[in-house]
Amino acid sequence: MSFSAPESLSEQIARYLAQRIIQGQLKSAERIQETRVVSELEVSRGSVREALLILESRHLIDILPRRGAVVATLTEQGVNSLYDLYINLLTMLAQRVAENWTDDNVRPLLAQMQAIQSLQQSEDKVAFVESGFVLMRMAFAIAGNQYLAEVLEDLQPVLHRTYALAIRRSPHETEYAARFFAGLMEAVLKRNLQALPGLLQNYGQHQRELVLAAMAEEASTCA
Repeated sequence: MSFSAPESLSEQIARYLAQRIIQGQLKSAERIQETRVVSELEVSRGSVREALLILESRHLIDILPRRGAVVATLTEQGVNSLYDLYINLLTMLAQRVAENWTDDNVRPLLAQMQAIQSLQQSEDKVAFVESGFVLMRMAFAIAGNQYLAEVLEDLQPVLHRTYALAIRRSPHETEYAARFFAGLMEAVLKRNLQALPGLLQNYGQHQRELVLAAMAEEASTCA
């Protein structure tokens, strides 16, 4: 028997604020005023403070002395460090899935791949980005490495933020990404462990360059 606790109020507040950061409604270095969030959502100050601590642990905000909570600033060094790690972790995940998949446990991944292709056709960029992370989470169970899953889950919010920034400024990126997912799934199903590092290195580098270009464009717009 297992028990699933309902999502706490502070987690709901954190998810709401995270979405605003990910979608660019709250900008880098922008202050998050506790009193405004309390008034807007009609919640307690204690719940908002707990939510801000959750967001800090997920690398979306910084809590600074005398300034309070501010949206974490994306930097070139930070993005490079993030993608260096992300590419290696995703390669490990894909290789474990390729080794461990069975006819039964791979079915949800195939169904999610169809959903990704459908979303690419619909041009719903927000849903498309989210669908890629759903695919990643589905892969955790097949990979069978809880520590790998925990690290990738911890990085997911900041990765979601960077990729959402890039995809908003790259009108054809969903088409490129859909082709990548199709190629990745083909290599996994063929258990082609040798092909996976190159596929993921190329795609990770592509994402990194998109993010850095989007950051530079955003900085020049704000200057």
